[in-house]
Amino acid sequence: MKKTGFILLFYCILNCFSQSSSLKRAHKYFERTFYTEAIALYEKALKDKESFEAIKNLADAYYYTYNMEKAAVNYRYLLKNYGKFTDTTYYDKYATSLKALGEHKKANAVLLKYYKKSDPKKYNQLQKEIDYLNDVAALGDRFSIENLGINTSNSEFGAIQKGDLIVFAAPRKKMYAKRFGWNGQHYLDLYKIPSNQLHLGDSSAIPFSEKINSKLHESNIIFTKDGKTAYFTRNNFTKGKRKTDDKKITHVQLYKAEFIDGTWKNISSLPFNSNSYSTEHPALSPDEKTLYFASDMPNGFGSFDVYSVAIDYDGGFGKPKNLGPTINTPKKEQFPFISDDNKLYFSSDGHPGFGSLDVFVSTITNHNFSKPDNIGFPINSGYDDFSFNINSKTKEGFFASNRKGGKGSDDIYKIIEKKPLKIKPCAQLISGFITDEDTGMILNDVQLVLVDKNQKEIDNLNTSSSKKFKFTVNCKTTYTVKASKAGYTNNQKTLLLSSIRNKENDASMTLKSLAVLEREKRDALALKLKEEQELRLKNAEKLKLDKKNKTQKIVADEKDIEKEKNRIVIKTDEISFDYKLWYLRRDSKKAIDKVIALMKKYPDMIVEVGTHSDIRGNNRYNLDLSQKRATSVRMYFLENNIEPDRITAIGYGETQPIIKCKTEDSCTEEQHEVNRRCEFVVKKIL
Repeated sequence: MKKTGFILLFYCILNCFSQSSSLKRAHKYFERTFYTEAIALYEKALKDKESFEAIKNLADAYYYTYNMEKAAVNYRYLLKNYGKFTDTTYYDKYATSLKALGEHKKANAVLLKYYKKSDPKKYNQLQKEIDYLNDVAALGDRFSIENLGINTSNSEFGAIQKGDLIVFAAPRKKMYAKRFGWNGQHYLDLYKIPSNQLHLGDSSAIPFSEKINSKLHESNIIFTKDGKTAYFTRNNFTKGKRKTDDKKITHVQLYKAEFIDGTWKNISSLPFNSNSYSTEHPALSPDEKTLYFASDMPNGFGSFDVYSVAIDYDGGFGKPKNLGPTINTPKKEQFPFISDDNKLYFSSDGHPGFGSLDVFVSTITNHNFSKPDNIGFPINSGYDDFSFNINSKTKEGFFASNRKGGKGSDDIYKIIEKKPLKIKPCAQLISGFITDEDTGMILNDVQLVLVDKNQKEIDNLNTSSSKKFKFTVNCKTTYTVKASKAGYTNNQKTLLLSSIRNKENDASMTLKSLAVLEREKRDALALKLKEEQELRLKNAEKLKLDKKNKTQKIVADEKDIEKEKNRIVIKTDEISFDYKLWYLRRDSKKAIDKVIALMKKYPDMIVEVGTHSDIRGNNRYNLDLSQKRATSVRMYFLENNIEPDRITAIGYGETQPIIKCKTEDSCTEEQHEVNRRCEFVVKKIL
């Protein structure tokens, strides 16, 4: 037996060590953004023991690798079981993962519920954003899109037209190439393919340049109009060596290359790069005097922002300038593109969108940027939509997305713009007929006034005898239609409109003839008063007698219900609380079950839970503590299916002690415990 016990203890220690080791390795991989490896280790460790950090990181790892189904499951579990440890970030991520799954209403409901309690200002803002997105959705599909034949189950993005070539980023196609820890795919290289060979698939794509491609990431290349200069994104990799920050993370940076004698040369890191942050996704202004890019450099608005930097006549660069709060938000703004008609396109998850990264557009006028608009469907989806570019003359271009229905991971789509972005406010109709209440005849010459919720007049008209009246109004707004006619009573109807476009809302009303009304009033008034008086007297006497008899019978029948002076109480075994605590003890629940049984037996009985504390602590603290105790007891009633309006909870603090203690030390612990009691008073039997 001793030997068996030793073996079991050994395996227990070994298993615990294994769990601890898996979690440490998982945390290490997660911190280094090696999410694919981290997921496997977290899943293994969580089979035996869970923790807030492990579940949070697992949810994030799925989120960052775009497995939104599992991200949603884990975020939901995280918020349900560890909500007090989380912040706004995780509600936003949960909502984003739901949007990716097409559950927009549920995602909006999650955020509205959270912000209604935590941030009313953000709640109102979110309501406006939802209305705005409904207006965008009402435009329908503004583009036709086509999945390019070069897409594979891996990631392809950043496509750009260069003459008769399409240049794009994709994972290295060598079978044994090194894989990237974030998503388990190979590192990215730049590839090219003639436009007329797209139908042949990715096998026709060849590396863009062995000089530019390295063993780490390259992506998002752009070219000057003469084709002699290129800017592209690459990992911080110079002279065969990668450089990292203090967390051993290799950031991405912007590089420049020159096309000389048929090859790309003079590849150099731009001067505003840093080992401590990323610069990425270059874009050129139409005059090629300004370079735009995304960066998470310090002193931005949060995460990645879009910046611009002047290009000097000698090829040097000025100081990067943040585009400001009109464009940038506390979340991500990336993948800028400047069209020839001077519009900034970029991707963001900080502006009102349909989930994850959406594409937005802002018009540039005299170096100022207009408020960005979501460019709508079908470019944007519940997933990441990015690396958008378009030829403003041909209306053709490309973007990438990891949405469902593609070949897998990020796919490149060719686009053709069908109609311009012109968001129209949502409109509805308020209409109806005004009729005589007694004859049903349509009334003419009725004055109608339409007012808003502040009673400000919006419109007015006079009715005819045969036509509907109609007002054109805004969606999701409260309006009142007021009707008046000489010789008739006035009437009005208030409508809270939905967000459904072109819906017709009925505001039909009846008006009562004053002459008929006066006659009816005279005839009915005397009889009505008499009947009401008789009925009130009869009901009052009956109710008074019924309550008295019922209460007396219950007190007589139930041995646990007693009358004490001016109140009726339910006697139970002592219900006490631990010092400074308000949670129900197991022995107390049995005593409370007796009260619950009586309330279920007498479903019209209303009971007050009164809890009391000892005198230790100040008055305010004891009132608060006893209220928590009363609430804790009430919650137990609710858990046992007692209706909320039948059970109230009041904490009396130290105001009603059974044993009066002049000082804290003048009473024993047992006497203090007696004062920490719970009483059940029958307040009413309906």
